[in-house]
Amino acid sequence: MQLYNKLSAKEREALLDEAGEERLTLSFYKYAKIGNPQLFRNYLFIAWDALDVLGRIYVAHEGINAQLSVPAKKFEKFKSFLDSIYFLENVRLNIAIEQDDKSFLKLKLKVRPKIVADGLNDDTFDVTDKGVHVDADRFNELIEDPNTVLVDMRNHYESEIGHFKNAVTPDVDTFRDSLDIIEADLSEHKEDKNLVMYCTGGIRCEKASAYYKHKGFKNVFQLEGGIIEYARQIENKGLENKFLGKNFVFDHRRSEQISNEVIAKCHQCGEACDTHVNCANEACHLLFIQCKSCAEKMENCCSEACQEVIQLPYEEQKRLRAGKKNSNKIFKKGRSPVLKYKSMPAETA
Repeated sequence: MQLYNKLSAKEREALLDEAGEERLTLSFYKYAKIGNPQLFRNYLFIAWDALDVLGRIYVAHEGINAQLSVPAKKFEKFKSFLDSIYFLENVRLNIAIEQDDKSFLKLKLKVRPKIVADGLNDDTFDVTDKGVHVDADRFNELIEDPNTVLVDMRNHYESEIGHFKNAVTPDVDTFRDSLDIIEADLSEHKEDKNLVMYCTGGIRCEKASAYYKHKGFKNVFQLEGGIIEYARQIENKGLENKFLGKNFVFDHRRSEQISNEVIAKCHQCGEACDTHVNCANEACHLLFIQCKSCAEKMENCCSEACQEVIQLPYEEQKRLRAGKKNSNKIFKKGRSPVLKYKSMPAETA
């Protein structure tokens, strides 16, 4: 039985074009004790492949973290399947604000040590002793309180294009990097301040809130459903939008527009821009911000060196990148020295 995706992204994209069906991009997570993650992973793959579900899903002993694209006409079947799993019944689904039928082009289900790489030893604290979940209305009230410290639990390349006003935006490349930095910076306010956190969909705050309570913070809050659910609630309830710019998302869309402000700049010319791209040179694939003018001038590349590479025959390009594996640790997502206006240490808005 096939338990892995066998189609390339281009082949899947062609099938999506041929089908011409509306799809829904959504995400969810759930911390739960899973005895056999591999068996559960295979069970999900068989069911979701039959429903034409695409996406990136991580399964671990501690739960599941899923970002998906589901055919709209099969959504009810998908929801019924989730509800048939006891710990996923009525799980909150974060439906994307901006839909794209090609947000995901493969179904990737992976077993991981953790559903979010937090670097924490969960045996040292009670992961169920979480902070208070708040909706958009209460969140807006809290962040206007002078007794509140608002912290963005995302990475620098995410907060660079969008964040809540007055938020502390740690200059970090990974979630695990931010945990100790935030604790150190706020060590004098563990008892006298409200620690209010937010992230994309809520999953990072879920673990972080328990960790900070363990570390002695007395008043810990987290935005329920993250930025995605906040955007939905402010529209439905007519609340004031306190988010500036775009929300970075981890699929082919790369971002969702939450407000009209453009708070970032092109990494190549410095003009106002908040569009993330990947370098056209597949041996590089650097994630950076590039405006339309620079995209045309640089042929969607991050540097002249990469421009030279993409002019080579495809087989020669394959030869040059053979045996090399690029990673976010190498390029630091927008911190490459080839970028004149690369992201600098984040500042409070």
